[in-house]
Amino acid sequence: MNFELMFTDQADKDLTELEINANLKKRLKAVRKALGYLQINPRHPSLNTHKFSSLQGEAGEEIFEAYAENNTPVAYRIFWHYGPGKENITIIAITAHP
Repeated sequence: MNFELMFTDQADKDLTELEINANLKKRLKAVRKALGYLQINPRHPSLNTHKFSSLQGEAGEEIFEAYAENNTPVAYRIFWHYGPGKENITIIAITAHP
């Protein structure tokens, strides 16, 4: 089952910043690849998807963290939750790992 990816305003802003910054071209490629995996299989092994227990969605949804990069300084992560519909995944933020 393929999911339709939906983006919050914050996630849209995060992706746009990656797209306009030429220095982040490699990171953008990794994020796009991860979004592709997320759309097809949120549990794809390379995403290393796991619950992010310190956050909840607006309606109390469980938040998950997926890796866009790994073993890289300031590696990018994608925060998301299932919904609003069965076929949807909402991307909350795309950000560098602190």
